[in-house]
Amino acid sequence: MQGDSFSDLVAYFQKLATEHIEIRHSESDKHFYRFELEEILMGLNNVKYPAMIMEGYKFDYTDNKSDNPAKNRQGAFVLMDVVNDPGDHNKIHELWNRMERIGDDILARIKADKRNPGSPVRDFDLSSVDGSLIASEIAGHYGIRFTFTINCRYNFNVDQSRWIAG
Repeated sequence: MQGDSFSDLVAYFQKLATEHIEIRHSESDKHFYRFELEEILMGLNNVKYPAMIMEGYKFDYTDNKSDNPAKNRQGAFVLMDVVNDPGDHNKIHELWNRMERIGDDILARIKADKRNPGSPVRDFDLSSVDGSLIASEIAGHYGIRFTFTINCRYNFNVDQSRWIAG
């Protein structure tokens, strides 16, 4: 089924980063990254800001007494920028306000894109979103990490073509 892989989800978030007026990711001016947050904070020198970082996700399954089995994907993305003076609290607060506004834009777009049956976010659970402020004074990185869940029905019927008849 279209839109069910991690690659589909990454491509979708990269498209959001490309089309958002403040992020403006492109192949020649990269602002979208597929790394873990720690790798960015450890000093990748070529990161362009504001940056959108798509983290990997984890998943589990819910049986719901065999009525409606579901696959539950938990993921995160980070919006980040730099303030060189860790004592400039006004600038840090302005940055957090801007990252929250961009995050709200992204969530509004996801909510609208849920209507597309082929979308990898069609089962995005807006009520699962949680935002946490990030501050790394040593590197001057500040931002917001957004966690989310995508709960989708999962077909647990056995695909006989995937098994050797015995």
